Amino acid sequence: MIKKIPGEIWKQMQFSGYKNLKKNYAVSNHGRAASYFESVAKDGNLLNGSLTSGYRTLNLHVEDGNGTIYFHREIAKLFCKKKSPKTKYVIHVNHKKTDNSAKNLKWASLEEVSEHQQKSPLKIAYKKRQANRTVGLKLTVVQVKAIKDTINNPKRKLTYKQLATKYGVSEMTLYRIKSGENWSRIK
Repeated sequence: MIKKIPGEIWKQMQFSGYKNLKKNYAVSNHGRAASYFESVAKDGNLLNGSLTSGYRTLNLHVEDGNGTIYFHREIAKLFCKKKSPKTKYVIHVNHKKTDNSAKNLKWASLEEVSEHQQKSPLKIAYKKRQANRTVGLKLTVVQVKAIKDTINNPKRKLTYKQLATKYGVSEMTLYRIKSGENWSRIK
């Protein structure tokens, strides 16, 4: 028996292979999930699921699929309106992956997802830690300045591969320095 929450609406999940399962599965606009035989109110059991990369998931053995159901995606499918066909991804507005209430979920395009992730408190804290890090770095500030000068020089003779070899780093590190993803505080 599931305790009722005022204003909570339950809808049955309809994923690939759901008709072949013994139980039915539903999610609510409050971010909860349940399994049941007849109805959620009559014989429903709340499901915690498991965490996969911080997201609540349910692992079901279904045919024609991997069986991993992400709560937030199912809730968004049933309770959130898509703005356009480009919005294929679901974001958590408050950046809390376990808060799956419908009002916290929003369909987004790939660009919107990237922009949203940059505003995440965890991402901001990570960037701050990285910017203040001094131990375990492959490059010094002087080397980074030299790399930036070389990359921005229109008469540069060295390729990225040669530059990477010269400083003992990967080419990807150089691209990250150029884009400002790494070492952005160094001008």
